[in-house]
Amino acid sequence: MLGGDLPEMFQVYGNVEPFLKDFYMNFKKFVYSSGELEEKTRAIIALVASCHARCPAWIRFFQERAAALGWTATQVGEAMAVAATNYNYNTFFKFRDMSGSGLFEGMGVGLRAHTFHAVSLDQKLVELINIAISNINACQPCTSGHVGQARTIGLSDDQILECIQCASTMYAGCQFLNSCEC
Repeated sequence: MLGGDLPEMFQVYGNVEPFLKDFYMNFKKFVYSSGELEEKTRAIIALVASCHARCPAWIRFFQERAAALGWTATQVGEAMAVAATNYNYNTFFKFRDMSGSGLFEGMGVGLRAHTFHAVSLDQKLVELINIAISNINACQPCTSGHVGQARTIGLSDDQILECIQCASTMYAGCQFLNSCEC
């Protein structure tokens, strides 16, 4: 595909040539190919980042790509459920972190999160999704906690970095595309 037809979204990026060049190179390197993370893993990370950004064109693209790479509809749904559960925790922990008060530090979370462990997805993928979404949501306590957990279960720092590079590339592309449709 990157040697031939590009997704139609690149036409919009072409309105700002420097962005097109940056996005194309980042997309090719961090989203569409394999590296420390498999192409299949990157597709799911890109999909959850695109969903987070509410970007229909990229959501459709990555739903189709995920299916072509062997992800089942159930697995894609589970990835979305992991991301949604992560939003729940990000909201809580960001509040606790930003409240300016130690009052909430000792209180239990009280939120249920069995989704993280009750899905059929590999725990490494679950942690990568959690890292990507926590980072996009700017939840420092969650990002830090998930990076620590990812290292504990055997993910390398290079894999964690590639996860962020993939998610940030897609989030930027989605934000640009969404702003052009306003």
